[in-house]
Amino acid sequence: MTDQLKDIETLYRMAFEKYGAIALWHSRPVPNPTRDDALAITQSLRVEGDLEARKLAEQIEKACRAVD
Repeated sequence: MTDQLKDIETLYRMAFEKYGAIALWHSRPVPNPTRDDALAITQSLRVEGDLEARKLAEQIEKACRAVD
């Protein structure tokens, strides 16, 4: 696993730890998240979360773009 993919996985897990009950209540974390799994939660973080959740969504998107 590349460092970039590890970063995405770390951010993904952080999102569920911090915002699972607030913004991601309708989603379940997957054991080995991919770039697409991480991108799939960013909209919910933006809409359902607070300002910090929005910043985390931006970090996830930036990390995912770095993998392209």
